[in-house]
Amino acid sequence: MLRIDAAELWLVRLPLKFRFETSFGVQTEKLVPLLVLHGDGVQGLSEGTMEFAPMYREETIAGALHLLREVFLPRVLGETFANPEAVEAALGGFRGNRMARAMVEMAAWDLWARTLGVGLGTLLGGRKTEVEVGVSLGIQADEDATVDAVRRHVEQGYRRIKLKIKPGWDVQPVRAAREAFPDIRLTVDANSAYTLADSGRLAALDAYDLTYTEQPLAWDDLVDHAELQRRLRTPLCLDESVASAADARKGLALGAGRVINVKVARVGGLAEARRVHDLAHAFGVPVWCGGMLESGVGRAHNIHLSTLPNFTLPGDTSSASRYWETDVVNEGLEAEGGLMPVPQGPGIGVTLNRDFLADVSELYEEHRA
Repeated sequence: MLRIDAAELWLVRLPLKFRFETSFGVQTEKLVPLLVLHGDGVQGLSEGTMEFAPMYREETIAGALHLLREVFLPRVLGETFANPEAVEAALGGFRGNRMARAMVEMAAWDLWARTLGVGLGTLLGGRKTEVEVGVSLGIQADEDATVDAVRRHVEQGYRRIKLKIKPGWDVQPVRAAREAFPDIRLTVDANSAYTLADSGRLAALDAYDLTYTEQPLAWDDLVDHAELQRRLRTPLCLDESVASAADARKGLALGAGRVINVKVARVGGLAEARRVHDLAHAFGVPVWCGGMLESGVGRAHNIHLSTLPNFTLPGDTSSASRYWETDVVNEGLEAEGGLMPVPQGPGIGVTLNRDFLADVSELYEEHRA
Protein backbone atom coordinates (compact mmCIF):
# COMPACT_ATOMS: atom_id res chain seq x y z
CA MET A 1 0.00 0.00 0.00
CA LEU A 2 1.04 3.60 -0.62
CA ARG A 3 0.65 5.95 2.34
CA ILE A 4 1.02 9.73 1.85
CA ASP A 5 1.51 11.53 5.16
CA ALA A 6 2.99 14.93 4.27
CA ALA A 7 4.31 17.08 1.46
CA GLU A 8 6.96 19.72 0.87
CA LEU A 9 6.61 22.31 -1.86
CA TRP A 10 9.57 24.29 -3.16
CA LEU A 11 9.93 27.01 -5.79
CA VAL A 12 13.48 27.48 -7.02
CA ARG A 13 14.93 29.94 -9.53
CA LEU A 14 17.85 28.51 -11.50
CA PRO A 15 19.94 30.60 -13.93
CA LEU A 16 20.61 28.90 -17.27
CA LYS A 17 24.19 28.72 -18.49
CA PHE A 18 23.11 30.02 -21.90
CA ARG A 19 20.46 32.08 -23.61
CA PHE A 20 17.72 29.76 -24.93
CA GLU A 21 15.54 31.21 -27.68
CA THR A 22 12.49 29.55 -29.20
CA SER A 23 9.66 30.82 -31.38
CA PHE A 24 7.80 32.11 -28.33
CA GLY A 25 10.59 33.91 -26.51
CA VAL A 26 13.95 33.86 -24.76
CA GLN A 27 14.80 32.17 -21.47
CA THR A 28 17.83 32.91 -19.33
CA GLU A 29 16.56 31.23 -16.17
CA LYS A 30 14.08 28.60 -15.07
CA LEU A 31 11.57 28.82 -12.23
CA VAL A 32 11.23 25.25 -10.93
CA PRO A 33 8.43 23.97 -8.66
CA LEU A 34 9.41 20.84 -6.73
CA LEU A 35 7.19 18.50 -4.74
CA VAL A 36 8.23 15.97 -2.10
CA LEU A 37 5.70 13.44 -0.82
CA HIS A 38 6.43 11.62 2.46
CA GLY A 39 5.09 8.25 3.53
CA ASP A 40 6.32 5.46 5.80
CA GLY A 41 9.71 7.13 6.20
CA VAL A 42 10.27 7.39 2.42
CA GLN A 43 10.26 10.41 0.11
CA GLY A 44 9.01 10.70 -3.47
CA LEU A 45 10.13 13.58 -5.71
CA SER A 46 8.64 15.36 -8.70
CA GLU A 47 9.06 18.56 -10.68
CA GLY A 48 6.58 20.88 -12.33
CA THR A 49 7.25 21.94 -15.92
CA MET A 50 4.61 24.64 -16.30
CA GLU A 51 5.95 28.13 -16.98
CA PHE A 52 5.48 31.51 -15.31
CA ALA A 53 3.26 32.54 -18.22
CA PRO A 54 1.09 30.27 -20.44
CA MET A 55 3.45 30.12 -23.41
CA TYR A 56 3.89 26.37 -23.99
CA ARG A 57 0.51 25.13 -22.76
CA GLU A 58 -2.19 26.98 -20.82
CA GLU A 59 -0.94 26.17 -17.30
CA THR A 60 1.06 28.56 -15.13
CA ILE A 61 3.14 28.18 -11.99
CA ALA A 62 0.84 30.43 -9.96
CA GLY A 63 -2.20 28.40 -10.94
CA ALA A 64 -0.45 25.12 -10.24
CA LEU A 65 0.68 26.20 -6.77
CA HIS A 66 -2.87 27.26 -5.90
CA LEU A 67 -4.31 23.95 -7.06
CA LEU A 68 -1.68 21.93 -5.25
CA ARG A 69 -2.30 23.75 -1.97
CA GLU A 70 -6.07 24.00 -2.11
CA VAL A 71 -7.28 21.07 -4.21
CA PHE A 72 -4.85 18.31 -5.15
CA LEU A 73 -2.74 17.79 -2.01
CA PRO A 74 -5.80 17.82 0.29
CA ARG A 75 -7.14 14.92 -1.81
CA VAL A 76 -4.13 12.69 -1.10
CA LEU A 77 -2.59 13.74 2.23
CA GLY A 78 -3.42 11.37 5.05
CA GLU A 79 -4.70 8.78 2.58
CA THR A 80 -3.56 5.28 1.65
CA PHE A 81 -3.64 4.09 -1.96
CA ALA A 82 -3.23 0.70 -3.56
CA ASN A 83 -0.76 2.06 -6.12
CA PRO A 84 0.11 5.24 -8.08
CA GLU A 85 -2.72 4.61 -10.54
CA ALA A 86 -5.10 5.02 -7.60
CA VAL A 87 -3.53 8.42 -6.89
CA GLU A 88 -4.08 9.34 -10.54
CA ALA A 89 -7.72 8.25 -10.23
CA ALA A 90 -8.21 10.36 -7.10
CA LEU A 91 -7.34 13.44 -9.17
CA GLY A 92 -8.97 12.27 -12.37
CA GLY A 93 -12.25 14.12 -11.85
CA PHE A 94 -10.63 17.50 -12.40
CA ARG A 95 -10.45 18.95 -15.90
CA GLY A 96 -7.22 20.03 -17.51
CA ASN A 97 -4.30 21.16 -15.34
CA ARG A 98 -2.44 18.01 -16.26
CA MET A 99 0.98 19.40 -15.36
CA ALA A 100 -0.14 20.24 -11.83
CA ARG A 101 -1.80 16.85 -11.37
CA ALA A 102 1.32 15.19 -12.77
CA MET A 103 3.41 16.63 -9.96
CA VAL A 104 1.39 14.62 -7.44
CA GLU A 105 1.19 11.48 -9.58
CA MET A 106 4.90 11.45 -10.45
CA ALA A 107 5.96 11.96 -6.84
CA ALA A 108 3.63 9.09 -5.91
CA TRP A 109 5.33 6.83 -8.47
CA ASP A 110 8.77 7.70 -7.04
CA LEU A 111 7.50 7.14 -3.49
CA TRP A 112 6.00 3.78 -4.51
CA ALA A 113 9.17 2.63 -6.27
CA ARG A 114 11.35 3.63 -3.33
CA THR A 115 8.99 1.85 -0.94
CA LEU A 116 9.36 -1.32 -3.03
CA GLY A 117 13.12 -0.82 -3.39
CA VAL A 118 13.11 -0.91 -7.21
CA GLY A 119 14.03 1.57 -9.92
CA LEU A 120 11.20 3.56 -11.46
CA GLY A 121 12.03 2.40 -14.97
CA THR A 122 11.79 -1.24 -13.91
CA LEU A 123 8.45 -0.58 -12.22
CA LEU A 124 7.13 1.02 -15.41
CA GLY A 125 8.26 -1.95 -17.52
CA GLY A 126 11.53 -0.59 -18.90
CA ARG A 127 14.66 -2.70 -19.30
CA LYS A 128 17.37 -0.36 -20.57
CA THR A 129 20.37 0.63 -18.45
CA GLU A 130 21.15 3.62 -20.68
CA VAL A 131 19.13 5.65 -23.17
CA GLU A 132 20.01 7.50 -26.37
CA VAL A 133 19.94 11.27 -26.03
CA GLY A 134 19.99 14.21 -28.36
CA VAL A 135 20.25 17.93 -27.80
CA SER A 136 17.89 20.85 -28.40
CA LEU A 137 19.57 24.02 -29.66
CA GLY A 138 17.86 27.37 -29.35
CA ILE A 139 17.72 29.95 -32.12
CA GLN A 140 21.23 31.28 -32.73
CA ALA A 141 22.44 34.70 -33.82
CA ASP A 142 23.22 33.63 -37.39
CA GLU A 143 24.03 30.65 -39.58
CA ASP A 144 27.69 30.52 -38.54
CA ALA A 145 26.70 30.43 -34.87
CA THR A 146 24.23 27.67 -35.67
CA VAL A 147 26.89 25.54 -37.35
CA ASP A 148 29.30 26.16 -34.46
CA ALA A 149 26.67 25.08 -31.93
CA VAL A 150 25.87 21.97 -33.94
CA ARG A 151 29.58 21.13 -34.26
CA ARG A 152 30.17 21.36 -30.49
CA HIS A 153 27.36 18.98 -29.73
CA VAL A 154 28.14 16.54 -32.53
CA GLU A 155 31.68 16.36 -31.14
CA GLN A 156 30.19 15.59 -27.72
CA GLY A 157 28.49 12.56 -29.23
CA TYR A 158 24.83 13.57 -29.12
CA ARG A 159 22.77 11.31 -31.37
CA ARG A 160 20.25 13.86 -32.60
CA ILE A 161 20.51 17.60 -33.13
CA LYS A 162 17.27 19.59 -32.91
CA LEU A 163 17.14 23.18 -34.15
CA LYS A 164 14.46 25.58 -32.98
CA ILE A 165 12.88 27.43 -35.88
CA LYS A 166 10.33 30.19 -36.48
CA PRO A 167 8.98 32.10 -39.49
CA GLY A 168 11.90 33.91 -41.05
CA TRP A 169 14.43 31.57 -39.41
CA ASP A 170 13.94 28.08 -40.78
CA VAL A 171 15.43 27.09 -44.14
CA GLN A 172 18.61 29.12 -43.55
CA PRO A 173 19.87 27.42 -40.38
CA VAL A 174 18.71 23.98 -41.54
CA ARG A 175 20.53 24.32 -44.87
CA ALA A 176 23.69 25.50 -43.12
CA ALA A 177 23.61 22.66 -40.59
CA ARG A 178 22.92 20.00 -43.21
CA GLU A 179 25.64 21.22 -45.56
CA ALA A 180 28.17 21.19 -42.72
CA PHE A 181 27.00 17.82 -41.35
CA PRO A 182 25.45 15.73 -44.13
CA ASP A 183 25.12 12.54 -42.06
CA ILE A 184 23.79 13.59 -38.66
CA ARG A 185 20.25 12.93 -37.43
CA LEU A 186 18.73 16.41 -37.70
CA THR A 187 15.29 17.64 -36.62
CA VAL A 188 13.51 20.97 -36.19
CA ASP A 189 10.98 22.27 -33.67
CA ALA A 190 8.64 25.18 -34.40
CA ASN A 191 6.67 25.26 -31.12
CA SER A 192 3.43 26.06 -32.98
CA ALA A 193 4.81 29.11 -34.79
CA TYR A 194 3.35 28.41 -38.26
CA THR A 195 -0.05 28.10 -39.92
CA LEU A 196 -1.25 25.97 -42.79
CA ALA A 197 -0.64 28.98 -45.07
CA ASP A 198 3.08 28.41 -44.45
CA SER A 199 3.02 24.88 -45.87
CA GLY A 200 5.18 25.89 -48.82
CA ARG A 201 7.89 27.16 -46.50
CA LEU A 202 7.71 24.01 -44.42
CA ALA A 203 7.77 21.85 -47.55
CA ALA A 204 11.08 23.47 -48.46
CA LEU A 205 12.57 21.69 -45.45
CA ASP A 206 11.89 18.35 -47.16
CA ALA A 207 15.14 18.85 -49.07
CA TYR A 208 17.28 18.48 -45.94
CA ASP A 209 16.58 14.89 -44.83
CA LEU A 210 15.04 15.73 -41.46
CA THR A 211 13.98 12.92 -39.15
CA TYR A 212 10.88 15.00 -38.33
CA THR A 213 9.46 18.50 -38.04
CA GLU A 214 8.05 19.00 -34.57
CA GLN A 215 4.74 20.77 -33.81
CA PRO A 216 4.73 23.35 -36.61
CA LEU A 217 1.05 24.31 -36.20
CA ALA A 218 -1.22 25.40 -33.35
CA TRP A 219 -0.78 23.88 -29.91
CA ASP A 220 -4.38 22.64 -29.80
CA ASP A 221 -4.68 21.47 -33.42
CA LEU A 222 -4.75 18.02 -35.00
CA VAL A 223 -6.85 18.63 -38.12
CA ASP A 224 -4.54 21.10 -39.85
CA HIS A 225 -1.54 18.99 -38.91
CA ALA A 226 -3.17 16.11 -40.79
CA GLU A 227 -3.59 18.30 -43.88
CA LEU A 228 -0.02 19.57 -43.58
CA GLN A 229 1.35 16.02 -43.25
CA ARG A 230 -0.30 15.16 -46.56
CA ARG A 231 1.65 18.00 -48.17
CA LEU A 232 5.07 17.04 -46.76
CA ARG A 233 7.51 14.17 -47.14
CA THR A 234 9.10 14.89 -43.77
CA PRO A 235 7.27 13.20 -40.88
CA LEU A 236 5.53 15.52 -38.45
CA CYS A 237 6.11 15.00 -34.74
CA LEU A 238 3.23 15.92 -32.42
CA ASP A 239 4.10 17.61 -29.13
CA GLU A 240 1.86 20.32 -27.61
CA SER A 241 -1.27 18.98 -29.29
CA VAL A 242 -1.09 15.58 -27.57
CA ALA A 243 -2.28 15.93 -23.98
CA SER A 244 -3.47 12.33 -23.52
CA ALA A 245 -3.50 8.88 -25.05
CA ALA A 246 -6.90 9.78 -26.52
CA ASP A 247 -5.32 12.76 -28.31
CA ALA A 248 -2.55 10.50 -29.57
CA ARG A 249 -5.11 8.04 -30.95
CA LYS A 250 -7.04 10.79 -32.71
CA GLY A 251 -3.88 12.37 -34.12
CA LEU A 252 -2.53 9.11 -35.47
CA ALA A 253 -5.91 8.04 -36.85
CA LEU A 254 -6.17 11.38 -38.68
CA GLY A 255 -2.64 11.08 -40.03
CA ALA A 256 -1.60 14.27 -38.20
CA GLY A 257 1.89 12.96 -37.53
CA ARG A 258 4.21 9.98 -37.72
CA VAL A 259 6.16 10.55 -34.49
CA ILE A 260 5.11 11.55 -30.96
CA ASN A 261 7.10 13.52 -28.41
CA VAL A 262 6.05 12.24 -24.97
CA LYS A 263 6.39 14.79 -22.18
CA VAL A 264 5.31 13.26 -18.90
CA ALA A 265 3.80 16.36 -17.32
CA ARG A 266 2.02 17.46 -20.49
CA VAL A 267 -0.03 14.24 -20.54
CA GLY A 268 -0.73 14.24 -16.80
CA GLY A 269 1.86 11.85 -15.41
CA LEU A 270 3.70 8.60 -15.85
CA ALA A 271 0.69 6.30 -16.16
CA GLU A 272 -0.73 8.33 -19.06
CA ALA A 273 2.72 8.67 -20.62
CA ARG A 274 2.95 4.89 -20.63
CA ARG A 275 -0.50 4.71 -22.27
CA VAL A 276 0.67 7.11 -25.00
CA HIS A 277 3.77 4.95 -25.46
CA ASP A 278 1.66 1.80 -25.77
CA LEU A 279 -0.87 3.41 -28.11
CA ALA A 280 1.86 4.69 -30.42
CA HIS A 281 3.49 1.26 -30.43
CA ALA A 282 0.18 -0.29 -31.51
CA PHE A 283 0.12 2.16 -34.45
CA GLY A 284 3.74 1.35 -35.31
CA VAL A 285 4.78 4.92 -34.49
CA PRO A 286 8.00 5.72 -32.58
CA VAL A 287 8.09 7.99 -29.54
CA TRP A 288 10.80 9.93 -27.77
CA CYS A 289 10.95 11.82 -24.48
CA GLY A 290 10.88 15.59 -24.75
CA GLY A 291 12.41 18.03 -22.32
CA MET A 292 11.27 21.25 -20.66
CA LEU A 293 14.62 22.47 -19.31
CA GLU A 294 14.10 20.25 -16.28
CA SER A 295 16.33 20.19 -13.25
CA GLY A 296 17.69 16.85 -12.05
CA VAL A 297 14.38 15.68 -10.61
CA GLY A 298 12.42 15.98 -13.85
CA ARG A 299 15.40 14.80 -15.88
CA ALA A 300 15.64 11.61 -13.80
CA HIS A 301 11.93 10.90 -14.33
CA ASN A 302 12.41 11.37 -18.09
CA ILE A 303 15.39 9.02 -18.21
CA HIS A 304 13.49 6.26 -16.42
CA LEU A 305 10.46 6.66 -18.69
CA SER A 306 12.73 6.42 -21.73
CA THR A 307 13.71 2.87 -20.78
CA LEU A 308 10.36 1.65 -22.20
CA PRO A 309 10.84 -0.22 -25.50
CA ASN A 310 9.04 2.10 -27.96
CA PHE A 311 11.28 5.05 -27.03
CA THR A 312 13.36 4.37 -30.12
CA LEU A 313 14.42 7.93 -31.02
CA PRO A 314 16.89 9.98 -28.94
CA GLY A 315 15.24 12.21 -26.34
CA ASP A 316 15.97 15.65 -24.94
CA THR A 317 17.62 14.40 -21.73
CA SER A 318 21.08 15.80 -22.44
CA SER A 319 23.65 16.35 -19.68
CA ALA A 320 22.49 18.43 -16.73
CA SER A 321 25.78 20.35 -16.74
CA ARG A 322 24.76 21.89 -20.09
CA TYR A 323 22.09 23.84 -18.23
CA TRP A 324 23.09 24.41 -14.60
CA GLU A 325 26.20 25.34 -12.64
CA THR A 326 24.60 23.56 -9.68
CA ASP A 327 21.67 21.17 -9.95
CA VAL A 328 18.96 20.57 -7.36
CA VAL A 329 20.04 16.92 -6.95
CA ASN A 330 23.26 15.49 -5.58
CA GLU A 331 23.80 13.00 -8.38
CA GLY A 332 25.31 14.02 -11.71
CA LEU A 333 23.17 13.19 -14.73
CA GLU A 334 25.70 13.23 -17.54
CA ALA A 335 25.60 11.66 -21.00
CA GLU A 336 28.65 10.15 -22.65
CA GLY A 337 28.82 9.31 -26.32
CA GLY A 338 25.15 10.17 -26.72
CA LEU A 339 24.07 7.69 -24.02
CA MET A 340 22.60 8.68 -20.66
CA PRO A 341 22.99 6.10 -17.88
CA VAL A 342 19.79 5.35 -15.99
CA PRO A 343 20.20 6.52 -12.37
CA GLN A 344 20.65 3.53 -10.11
CA GLY A 345 18.91 2.80 -6.85
CA PRO A 346 15.27 2.81 -5.83
CA GLY A 347 12.80 5.22 -7.39
CA ILE A 348 14.24 7.82 -9.73
CA GLY A 349 17.67 7.28 -8.18
CA VAL A 350 18.43 10.88 -7.20
CA THR A 351 18.30 12.83 -3.93
CA LEU A 352 17.66 16.50 -3.29
CA ASN A 353 20.59 18.83 -2.66
CA ARG A 354 18.80 20.41 0.30
CA ASP A 355 21.64 22.75 1.26
CA PHE A 356 21.57 24.26 -2.23
CA LEU A 357 17.78 24.44 -2.22
CA ALA A 358 17.85 26.32 1.07
CA ASP A 359 20.06 28.97 -0.54
CA VAL A 360 18.12 29.45 -3.79
CA SER A 361 14.48 28.71 -2.99
CA GLU A 362 11.92 31.50 -3.29
CA LEU A 363 9.22 29.48 -1.56
CA TYR A 364 9.12 26.57 0.86
CA GLU A 365 5.98 25.09 2.41
CA GLU A 366 5.11 22.03 4.43
CA HIS A 367 1.67 20.44 4.14
CA ARG A 368 0.03 17.80 6.29
CA ALA A 369 -3.38 16.22 6.42
